[in-house]
Amino acid sequence: MTDGPEERVSAPTEAPEIHFDEQEIDLSDLKWDDVPVFVIFWILAFVVFLQFFTRYVLNDSLGWTEEIARFLLIAVTFTGAIMAVRKESHIAVEFLYRWIPRTGRRIAQAGIDAVTIAFFGFLTVLTIRLAGRTQQMMVSIDVPKSYVYWFVALCFGGMTVYALVNAWRHLRTGTSKLIDPQLHAQGVPRTD
Repeated sequence: MTDGPEERVSAPTEAPEIHFDEQEIDLSDLKWDDVPVFVIFWILAFVVFLQFFTRYVLNDSLGWTEEIARFLLIAVTFTGAIMAVRKESHIAVEFLYRWIPRTGRRIAQAGIDAVTIAFFGFLTVLTIRLAGRTQQMMVSIDVPKSYVYWFVALCFGGMTVYALVNAWRHLRTGTSKLIDPQLHAQGVPRTD
């Protein structure tokens, strides 16, 4: 005999089905100038795998893989930044744009474009100067370290060019992701 109410143990119920919404992956915005970032990425992946394999499987690490992987990571970062500028996918604060009238958003977009062009242009000049002054060689292989800085300068130059193209497009069309976010969210085709 029990002192309290009887506890009923119910039979286990079926687990609810989980449905995932399959989203179609859209690669239509990739262009020929996005190929270098993918090539550098896969070279980086190979070098890191080689470093792991030689260190932990063969127990005899290749010394050059760590330095080369570091420089390839720099290369993939700056090459990817060019792609982000082209696609206008860098981080932007869109919160305040919702309460600004459209004319104010156009003025703000022009200001953002001017600051972006000036910033990338300044960094291009700065890295060119840095590359010209660098005399060091890489530690593990006999290659000048200035090559890395020249590559970064080239990437900043590419970002500057795409920032100019984007600014021109914004002025010509009168719209952008920040000026008319509702149009760009619906997938309005770009006119480039």
